[in-house]
Amino acid sequence: MRVGIIRCQQTEDYCPGTTDFRMIREKKGAFEGIEEEIEIVGFINCGGCPAKKAVLRARELVKRGADTIVFASCIQKGTPIGYPCPFAKRMKEIIAKELGEEIRFLDYTH
Repeated sequence: MRVGIIRCQQTEDYCPGTTDFRMIREKKGAFEGIEEEIEIVGFINCGGCPAKKAVLRARELVKRGADTIVFASCIQKGTPIGYPCPFAKRMKEIIAKELGEEIRFLDYTH
């Protein structure tokens, strides 16, 4: 599995992504039960509200080899600031439409 992680731009000052990377390394959280090796292709923010750059960034992650787009927990769960992205559902919909069915999606990391 080759993952590209999209995170919330608003949480960058609070979170360097260490828990996301640990979950991948230890195969916990959303990665529990994944047997294959997991490689991180890229780790990028959504581009800021309302996530209009997320499609371009997801496309670039796939272009660079990602077969799975992972939304960091800050987007769906609001970790660590306790405020989930109000655009999360729509962001995933437009990215999925753009990338097609051959790309897998994970809605959180931990």
